This record gives sequence, C-alpha cells and structure tokens, in this order.
Amino acid sequence: MMEKQHNRGQEGAGMACVKLDYKPGHEYMFREKAEGKEAITEIFERVQRNYLHLSAEQLADAYLAKEELPFAGELYMGHLRYSTTGKSGLAYVHPFLRRNNWQAKNLCLCGNFNMTNIGQIFEKLTEQGQCPRIYSDSYIMLELMGHRLDREVERNFVEAQQKGLTSTDVTEYINDHVLMSNVLKTSMQDFDGGYVVCGITGSGEMFSMRDPWGIRPAFYYKNDEIVAVASERPVLQTTFGLQCEDIEELQPGHAVLVKRNGDFSIEKILEARGNAACSFERIYFSRGNDRDIYRERKLLGEQLVQPVLKAVDNDVEHTVFSFIPNTAEVAFYGLLNGFAKYNHKRKIQQIMALGHAPTEAELHAILDNNIRSEKVTWKDIKLRTFITEGNTRNDLASHVYDITYESVRAHVDNVVVIDDSIVRGTTLKESILRILNRMQPKKIVVVSSAPQIRYPDYYGIDMPRLEEFCAFRATMQLLAERKMYDVIENTYKACKQELERNEVDMRNCVRDVYKPFTVEEINRKIVEMLRPEEVETPIEIVFQSIDGLHTAIPNHKGDWYFTGKYPTPGGTRLCNQAFVNYVEKAYNH
Repeated sequence: MMEKQHNRGQEGAGMACVKLDYKPGHEYMFREKAEGKEAITEIFERVQRNYLHLSAEQLADAYLAKEELPFAGELYMGHLRYSTTGKSGLAYVHPFLRRNNWQAKNLCLCGNFNMTNIGQIFEKLTEQGQCPRIYSDSYIMLELMGHRLDREVERNFVEAQQKGLTSTDVTEYINDHVLMSNVLKTSMQDFDGGYVVCGITGSGEMFSMRDPWGIRPAFYYKNDEIVAVASERPVLQTTFGLQCEDIEELQPGHAVLVKRNGDFSIEKILEARGNAACSFERIYFSRGNDRDIYRERKLLGEQLVQPVLKAVDNDVEHTVFSFIPNTAEVAFYGLLNGFAKYNHKRKIQQIMALGHAPTEAELHAILDNNIRSEKVTWKDIKLRTFITEGNTRNDLASHVYDITYESVRAHVDNVVVIDDSIVRGTTLKESILRILNRMQPKKIVVVSSAPQIRYPDYYGIDMPRLEEFCAFRATMQLLAERKMYDVIENTYKACKQELERNEVDMRNCVRDVYKPFTVEEINRKIVEMLRPEEVETPIEIVFQSIDGLHTAIPNHKGDWYFTGKYPTPGGTRLCNQAFVNYVEKAYNH
C-alpha cells in the first residue's frame, strides 16, 4: 500500500505496529522511520532483518511470531512524508509516538494535514498549564490528543476501582472501555485546517478521522478479517483485488473506529462544515488510475479544444500535440479525444461541401488529415520538481527534460504541449521552453489543464507564499507597469484591517489585486516573464477556465487555489497575512 502511494511523498516514510494481548515486560509497540526517496525500502529492510535468521518452518509459526518477532502484530500504520508549510527532517517524519507505562495511554499518530490555527491551539495548551516541547502542528496534535487519551483512560481507571477490580483486571477493563470517539471529540473540535488523522493505541484501538470540510481525501474497506484506510481508492483496489463499489469514502467530520476486539463503526465526531474537497488533489496530487479521477482529467483536457484552436489559428494540419510527463498524460488523451471529435465533424463538413459523390482521391485528401501527436519531451530526472525544495528547484529544472529530435517540422509545425498545472513557472522558463525551441516550431502553445493558480494553499500542499506563483508575479508587474500602486496599497491596508477582525467575518482582500485585469492580460504577462532571453519563437499559454474546472470536477468544490474562496477562516486569514508579508518583505515600489 505504501509503494502504491509513493506519489504522495518523497521526503521520508515511517511505519508502526501494535501487538495485542502482550505480556508485561515484552515490547508490543514498534516504529521505524527513514528519510529520502528510498525510505520505504529502508524501513522494510530494517524490519525484515529480524526475520533473516529464521527457517521456513519458524516463519510459518504464528505463535513464535506473536511472542518473539518485532512488527508481527495485528495493527499496522504506514505514512509517506511530504512536508508542506512545516519543517523537514527525520524528527518530523510520521508516525509520531507518545510513550507511557499504561498500555492504553500509548499513542501512535500519523496523517495528511496542515493546521491553519496552530498558534491558537498552542496558546490554549499553555493557558491550561501544558508546555509543548515542539512548535509544530504534528507534535501539538499528538500531545493534545494524548492528553485527552490520558483523561479517557483515567476515567475508566476510576470506574474500574469503583467496581473493585485490581491488577491486570484493571488493565483489561480500561482496554475494553476506552472510547476513542470521546478523545477525538474533545481534541479535534478546535482545529482549523485540512486533515486526515490516523492513530493506533497501545491497547489496540485504531481510528482515522477526516476534517469536517472534507478537504483531504480518505477511503476505507472492511470485511470479516481486515479494516484498511488509505488516502486513495485505487490503492485499496489493487492491494485487495476490489471493485470501486467495494470501497467507501469517509465522510467529512466522521471517523473510522476499530476496537481491539475487531468491532467496527463509523461515528460522526464533528458536524460537517461544507463540501470543500480539494480539486487540486484530482488535477495533480492523486494517482490518475482512480476511475473517477481518470475521467475528470480526460474531461479537463477535452474542454480545452476551442481555446487551443484559437491559439493555433485553427491550423490543425500543421500542429503537433504532446504532453509534459507525466501527470498531464491523461488530460492529453482528453485533449486528443476532443480534437478527434472536432476533426471528424470538419471532415463531414468538407465531404458534404463537395456537392457530389466524392472520388477516392477526394476522400483520401480529406480523410488522411489526422490529428498529429508525438512524444516531443522526455523526462530524464525521476523527480517531481513541484515538490522539490526551493533552493534546488531551479538547478534541477534545467536538466529535467529533453526532446525527441525532428518530431516537429522546423518553422512549419506549431507544437502544443499540455501540463497538469502551471504553478511557479520555473520548469517552463529553465527547461521546457528552451528545449521546445530547439525544434524550431512555428509557435509554442503551453496548455494548463488547471486554471491560473493565484492563491496559496494552507491545507497540505506546498504552496504557502504568494510570490511563488507566476500568475501573482505577473499581476504585480502589470500593476507596476500601469502605475496602479494604489491597488497594492489599498489591498495591503485592507488585509491589515481584516486581520484585526473576527476570523468568521474575514474577507479575502488579495482577490482585489486581480480585478483590474482579464485572464488573457495576465497570460500575456506570464509569457513575457517566463520567456528565456534567447527564445524568439511565438509563445502562448492557455489555461483552463474556472467554469471548465467545475464542469470536469463537480463533486470537489475546494477551488481556493484558483478563486481565493477558502473553506475555513484560517485559510482566509493566512492568505491576507501572506499579502502583508509580501508587501513588507518582498515588494519594492
């Protein structure tokens, strides 16, 4: 399952395991963590070293495994690290482990999340007299949830004493009566952000909870023997040989709860606060082999036929279509399908326009004009530059891609390449536009299956600063060129004022900087910014429309990257703060 979700994180990996019904004095909770792209291989190699000296007969002995071998247990947890707005390093690789001499108080935690109000939670904990040792949402969540777990265990300890229980009977009573729903309801109510949080306790409780806005995805499967939860549906399908219909999506504000005896339940922990499932998950982050994501990405591409036609002046005969690997491949198939339909209609019109039964030569002249697609680019570095650390991103970008030589007729063919999204524009400027120019095309058209990304993300994808976005930088340049400094100043003042208001009533003032300009104006400025100095070939960028996004992905309304409509108050606050930070630290009038 971890290998199948490798796309979700390349910085590190960790796994944990719990043995049930352990003997006192024996370890029952295990964890391994590692950093780097080979982290999954590393942690499993460490685990498997414990098994190398065993014979086949010993490996088949379940009793031996249960009694003597580490990581031979009933509960497992795995996580892939992708740092977002937080810190990097082994200390921040999940799962996190909180130890205690009381079995039920041990807690192992992992998740896909970023909390937008961690400062407020930190203050709340310190006001209670707690002293968190690390300022990080992961550690603070662990300690807060651990604190509530302690209280839940102590509640059951008192009940056990009142019943006259002693010794291991107390332990058994606590283990049987701990309610993780109580822990979650009292620890998660104050968090603002996108998250799926998973945990296991030393006593054998397992839980997975999704945020009440439904921002981050979670799916689960259960049968008589297992319960499994994953970020993506195809992972469960492939691992267990399932159909889509066999798998359920965990609903916002709900939790999967599995007790140590195997009892399974879905419980509402928090009231749902809207439908804000992340659309960028569908466009870029998730694996494209999910049935619905595949269809959505194809439709995103197909919807771009008309703007691409306009960009190449309807000259389909002299246009080569391709994609920038690899997350754009499915959208590319959709774009080809759309052009195939367009070409089919055009051929029918041409035949009907003849006014007579066509000759074989006339039919060939019409029917042989097909849409041309080639693999014009090759990705040489197996790395997602979007996720790469900022200080190495530029260096890598210039070496990521190469071309298929003579796949495009020099000075004759337009070349259209589709990407899943254009975020920073670094790879375009440093690599893609340069290598495409080597083919000497008549025109280069870069197509984004996503709309312009204008606003930061604070819910778990690495886009926290406005100045990183090429759309924002282009807008700032337009404002400067047209001496519209008052727009910047007024937006800055408005953001400052909003930051003093109650979060619930806060408005995203950053949207104001885009209002003076059309999408096309910003597109042209992006091209000016990203064009390498030595490239003279005409270049045009085509973005997906907001309406097109909603048509292709109707059930995932979390579009704040493109519209600035954040689902949580914390997101709006941080966006306003990002503009204030930009003006105070990066903007030069």
